[in-house]
Amino acid sequence: MVAACLKAGVRFSVVLTKNPAVTAAIASIAEDAWTPVHYPGAVTDPDTGELISDAEVAETEFTAFTSTKHPVTARLVVRRVRDRARDQAHDQAGDQELFPVWRHHPFFTNNTEPTADADITHRRHAIIETVFADLIDGPLAHLPSGQFAANSAWAICAAITHNLLRAAGTLTSPRHATARGATLRRHIVTVPARIARPQRRPVLHLPEHWPWAEQWNTLWHNVFRPATGPPRVA
Repeated sequence: MVAACLKAGVRFSVVLTKNPAVTAAIASIAEDAWTPVHYPGAVTDPDTGELISDAEVAETEFTAFTSTKHPVTARLVVRRVRDRARDQAHDQAGDQELFPVWRHHPFFTNNTEPTADADITHRRHAIIETVFADLIDGPLAHLPSGQFAANSAWAICAAITHNLLRAAGTLTSPRHATARGATLRRHIVTVPARIARPQRRPVLHLPEHWPWAEQWNTLWHNVFRPATGPPRVA
């Protein structure tokens, strides 16, 4: 893939598995070469799943794919973050650590941006990975079908529902704007409501003690205001 990118004259940015060669390259980076980087939005730590908003980055030259006919020399950019589990263990024990313990996340790129900017550009893949995780945890869990047409239609419907769900979360609250799809479905979609028709007029009754009633009403008002009043409490 990297060889094809180079042949086509396009940039690549790929994660490298930490083998002995990569580990040795990381160890060769001088301590004063690490630069703090602050992300415009928190990204997910691939080891712990926690959100982090800052880290340190550095780079070195590295030749990858040396066992193939087409070795490639480019930039090895490394992001390192403190091992929070070890930090918390030291804090609870009242110990002082002899030296900080870091986790390193390398990637291989021919991006010409400065080190910190190249790292931020590479980390943008976390956004689409979150989208994939939401889709797999939702409608895409039912794929694939044995019929191509069915898969195509289902994928289109999955994309539509994902976008509608994200839009609904944004209209609900700041918390729901960044919540996972499963949380949004639980809070504002799978509401145990009932429909009544007094005098042939449909009335939606919501549960009186629904924990997210305020957020649901906020969504309702943001979508339908001012033409339609809120649903009645059952």
